[in-house]
Amino acid sequence: MTPNELAQLSDQELLEAAKNNKPSPIFDAFFIGFLVGIILFSVFASTWGLVSIIPLFLIYLFLKKPKQYEALKKELARRNLQ
Repeated sequence: MTPNELAQLSDQELLEAAKNNKPSPIFDAFFIGFLVGIILFSVFASTWGLVSIIPLFLIYLFLKKPKQYEALKKELARRNLQ
């Protein structure tokens, strides 16, 4: 969500979004490591293509999640809802 979209949410919706979007670092680290393993396997097996592009995209999504959570935390702090 962009900061503009977050500013348009009501207080209750914002608290619900923050509760549902909380990152879990151990879970994320496990799957990022697993996806890196898939990419390394595709490199060593010389099978470039879709096998290595999909894990790269999923790694990007896992790394983007904490940034979205930070934007939520800033909006919660701005509204004094913490």
